[in-house]
Amino acid sequence: MTWKKRIFDLAFLLAISWMVVPVLLYALVLLRWRDRSPLFYVSERMRAPGQPFLFWKLRTMRPDPGDSGVSGGHKTARLTPTGRLLRRTRGDELPQAWNIIRGDLSLVGPRAPLRLYVEAFPELYARVLRARPGITGLATLVYSQHEQKLLAQCSTPAETDATYRRRCIPYKARLDLLYQRHASVRTDLWLIAVTAGRAFGLLPRHSRRLPRRRRKIPMGGDLRRRDGTHASRLYALA
Repeated sequence: MTWKKRIFDLAFLLAISWMVVPVLLYALVLLRWRDRSPLFYVSERMRAPGQPFLFWKLRTMRPDPGDSGVSGGHKTARLTPTGRLLRRTRGDELPQAWNIIRGDLSLVGPRAPLRLYVEAFPELYARVLRARPGITGLATLVYSQHEQKLLAQCSTPAETDATYRRRCIPYKARLDLLYQRHASVRTDLWLIAVTAGRAFGLLPRHSRRLPRRRRKIPMGGDLRRRDGTHASRLYALA
C-alpha cells in the first residue's frame, strides 16, 4: 500500500468518525440486547501471502465452534434477525475501522481472503494481494450478489467450498486485478460512494451491468493479459 493511499484511508476515516462511532455504539447495544454475547466475530484473514491478521466484524450468526470456510447457503439458518439487518446495511463491518488504523486493511481493495484459499491458489493471490485488502471494492460491489445466489444453492460445507473455488474466486480475481490497474483516489471515492448509496438504500443492491465476456482466469497461470478496459468501465460495473 502506498503512503498516499494510507494517508487517504486515515484522513477519510477521521472525517467520518463522527458518524461511525455513534452508529457502532448503537449496533453494539442492539446486539447486546437482542442477541447477547459475543458481540464480535474475529477470524484470521490474509493481507498478503504469509501475512495473516485478525479480521473484526460484528457477530451476525449464532456461534458454532466448528465453523470454518466461506459463508454460504448451509450457514444461512444461523443468521440472526439483527445479523440480517447488519449485513444488509453493512453495519457488521464497522469494527474494521480498527483494522484500517492498524494498517491491515484499506478502505478499498480486494476482499481479505481466508488462509486456505491463499494457500490453495498462491500465484493467483500473490497478484491479487499486491493491493491491500479493503472493506469494499470493485469485486465486492459487482459480484457479491451473484456470489450469494451461487452459494445459496449449496447445502453442505463441501459443496459451498467447491462452488466458491470454481465459480467465485476466478471471477473476483479478474475484477480485483482490473481495479489494481485503474486504482486512484477518484476511483476509490466512487466505489466508496456506491457502497454508501447501496447501504442507505439510495442505489440498487445489485449491479445492473456485468462484463459481457467472462474470460476464464487460470488458477496460478498467466494473468498478465490486459483486457483493455478503460477506467470509466469501473463506474459502469459498480
